[in-house]
Amino acid sequence: MSAPEGGPGPAVRVELGPTAAARLEGAVAGLREVALTRVEGSGALACLQGIFCNDLDAPGEGSLVYGAFLSPKGMIVADAWILREPEGFVVVLPPSARAPVADLFRRTLPPRLARARDVSEAWRVAWVGGRGGREALDRWLGAEAPAPGRVTRRDDGVLVGAATAPFAGLLGGPAAGVEAALLSLGLVGVVPAGAGDLEGLRILAGWPAMAAEIDDRTLPQEVRFDEHGGLSYSKGCYVGQETVARLHFRGHANRVLRGLDWGGGVPAGDELVQDGKVVGRLRSLLVLPGRTLGLAPVRREVPAGSQVLGGGVPARVTELPFPAA
Repeated sequence: MSAPEGGPGPAVRVELGPTAAARLEGAVAGLREVALTRVEGSGALACLQGIFCNDLDAPGEGSLVYGAFLSPKGMIVADAWILREPEGFVVVLPPSARAPVADLFRRTLPPRLARARDVSEAWRVAWVGGRGGREALDRWLGAEAPAPGRVTRRDDGVLVGAATAPFAGLLGGPAAGVEAALLSLGLVGVVPAGAGDLEGLRILAGWPAMAAEIDDRTLPQEVRFDEHGGLSYSKGCYVGQETVARLHFRGHANRVLRGLDWGGGVPAGDELVQDGKVVGRLRSLLVLPGRTLGLAPVRREVPAGSQVLGGGVPARVTELPFPAA
């Protein structure tokens, strides 16, 4: 059975050969291009609480929180990781979100209470991942790494945050300190991430990305924010909360982020078809030795375990994160 190829292909395509796939079984670390903003001031917490979809207050200082800035209609403007220090907050954003979030801060942060400044030139962020990433962080720190969602500061000023997924940890701080930390990680067996390694880990974890699974019409619940702990339903009012709460308490998302498994096949386009109907579009593709996986928001009525034609090639719809091969 075949179907016409649909669409130009996924927004993200990663191919990892046998050597790269083997790296992910251990521990890898590498820099990712990000936009970084420090938000400080006596009202920084209250101001960010009013525009971020997750709770920054309850975790307290020394926390690492995932969530998003939303439009008034509840759609994602940008997803973000936020580190909370005694002096303020560090907002880690996709590079494409720098301008829209800077504009949001200009419009919503009262200068007397909260000040935002871009520190992307001075700071760096690296991620540690792979099956052995957590154990490698323990060895590197010489103690148990922080619990997921917590941050510790090393003597050299580098912040070490433990994430729930898609990576084991985040390293953030002045450029020289983070680059030195990456070198020292090599002493405990952490391998420099190759091209595509970190993006491959993101796809395996079923984690959405801007300009791939997330666009300006995406609601958080459509891309697994509930599963990632990226939403608060109890913290109080924030921009976009009405839509988020209504969907949670009274309805459901029409689309759900699912995994796709082609086995050894490789799709030729991005269109997903079931029973002759287009039910979604492939957004991220990971080609591994003998196995091809993808991420796609699909219609809710297409359950995990069912079959679709993905880019003209039969694929199985799966839950996320992807199970080990």
